[in-house]
Amino acid sequence: MRLDGKVAVVTGGASGMGLASVKRFRSEGARVVIADYNGEAGEAALTEAKSAGFGDAISFIRTDVASEEDVIAMLDHAVDRFGGLDVVFNNAGVGGAIGPLTETSVEDWDYTFNVLAKGVFLGIKHAAKILRKQNRGGSIINTASIAGLSGDGGPLVYSAAKAAVINLTMSAAVELAPDLIRVNAICPGFIATPLAESGDPEGTRIQFAKAQPWPEYGQGDHIAGAALYFASDDSLFVTGEKLVVDGGLTASGPKLSGMFPRTSARDARVSGVTKGSTGAPPELRRL
Repeated sequence: MRLDGKVAVVTGGASGMGLASVKRFRSEGARVVIADYNGEAGEAALTEAKSAGFGDAISFIRTDVASEEDVIAMLDHAVDRFGGLDVVFNNAGVGGAIGPLTETSVEDWDYTFNVLAKGVFLGIKHAAKILRKQNRGGSIINTASIAGLSGDGGPLVYSAAKAAVINLTMSAAVELAPDLIRVNAICPGFIATPLAESGDPEGTRIQFAKAQPWPEYGQGDHIAGAALYFASDDSLFVTGEKLVVDGGLTASGPKLSGMFPRTSARDARVSGVTKGSTGAPPELRRL
């Protein structure tokens, strides 16, 4: 599944699943733009990629995916730097609002939806404009979540936003199909990334490995492999799909809050919003 000659943009590309996808895309021949809100992490990722021998066919631009101006600048950067656009992986995410429904503020709701849903909308909107103009098709990939597939798969606002991403993916796939633009989503399960590990990598990995039938914890490389499939010509007849990558977790049944009590809103002792790997601290209050 080579990507020779293709230009790819990966949001949230400075860490976790995004950085794993950046490296995989580049190793398969793509020229890649790392886009991330965290400027320090982005520069570090760029340095790491270049030191790994990925050369100058990789670039970084600081991007707030909730800003239309930033998203336009991000995609223009790819075209200006590498001469075109073929793949956009709308991967940027945060944990967002946590806590009981009755304690969730409008501000925390808006922040979560701005990053997780609006960010994907803007990525699709402006990528489609460029891809249509080029008139050679392309691939848009969105990070959703198993949390968007049920009512008990994660924090309420996060889950609602990821469900929106899944529906948006399907609707956009229908609209853009005549332009040969494929739109697909990846639904990760519990993936051990800096966003999920919360300062306890070893404990998180052990917990995640026990959560699903597959006896190993999920890694960023697992998502990168799925993204590579959607980015490559091997998926030319696949659009509107939501690919679950979760080690069999959803296949084994619901009751996820029983496995992870801290994700249950009723059991939560805090409310507020987390901001993932953006570099901004969480804003939490005890109940």
